[in-house]
Amino acid sequence: MRVISKKALREFWEKHADAKYPLSRWYATASKSSWTNLALVRQSFNSADVVGNLTVFNIGGNKYRLIVAIHYDRQMVFIRHVLTHAEYTRGDWKQRNPR
Repeated sequence: MRVISKKALREFWEKHADAKYPLSRWYATASKSSWTNLALVRQSFNSADVVGNLTVFNIGGNKYRLIVAIHYDRQMVFIRHVLTHAEYTRGDWKQRNPR
C-alpha cells in the first residue's frame, strides 16, 4: 500500500513521543501490505474498524487513534487524522469527514 502521508504521523509523534514507535510500526506494516479488503487489514491489525467510509486503528495500546481512508483498488491509504483517545471520543473529527 502507498501511504499518504507519513508527515501527519511524524507531526503527531513530535507532540506525543510515545506514539513514535507504534505509528512507525503501523506505517512499516501498511507500506508492505497489499490489502484488498477489511479482512486482510484485520490480519495485520485485528483492532481495525470501519466507521462510515473510514478505517480506524487503535495505536499504542488504545491510547491513540489513526483514522484513514483505504482505497483498495488503487492500493493507497490516505491518513485523515491521528488523534488521542480523548480527541477521538469527542467526535469532532466526524464533522470534518462528511459521508
